[in-house]
Amino acid sequence: MAKCEDYFLRNLQETDLEKVLTWRNSERVRINMYTNHVITWEEHLAWFQKIQKKENVIYLIFEFLSCPIGLICFTDLDRTNNKALGGFYLGEVDTSPRSGIAMEYLGLEYVFEKMDFRKLGCEVLAFNKSVIKFHKKFGFSQEGYFNQHIYRDGQYLDVVFLALLKEDWLNSKERLAKLAFR
Repeated sequence: MAKCEDYFLRNLQETDLEKVLTWRNSERVRINMYTNHVITWEEHLAWFQKIQKKENVIYLIFEFLSCPIGLICFTDLDRTNNKALGGFYLGEVDTSPRSGIAMEYLGLEYVFEKMDFRKLGCEVLAFNKSVIKFHKKFGFSQEGYFNQHIYRDGQYLDVVFLALLKEDWLNSKERLAKLAFR
């Protein structure tokens, strides 16, 4: 079974772009994104250059045994109100069991303890029931439901807004560590 030390977060680098584009363009990732078209290399490079200039975003690569297997993003970093939005996805499917749990655990530890934010929110397409359930296992609660919030593929899609407070994270951290790294 994988240990906590087997996993690592690091900043997204230009050398990661090809792998991240492959992940992002995979059907299982695209279907759960707000924009689900196949992204060109030019679009991807422009996105990377844009986020490099932004001060209110952080993109992290999630590694298992020094191999990149996922991406975590924190956007809309708001130091005035001590809150941010987050997104997580595993790019690799053939990886250690519990990698998704470990990724969410390390992402929450990063945002609440390293960055010292008070609240993390996330938006999930309403049909993505498994991710909504997954976040709720980590203590996220549903704070909103946005009807017909995103227009995609000729139709409007509903979005669920979930959030987790730092105090709730700290109260459940030990229990979640046992789930992720037992």
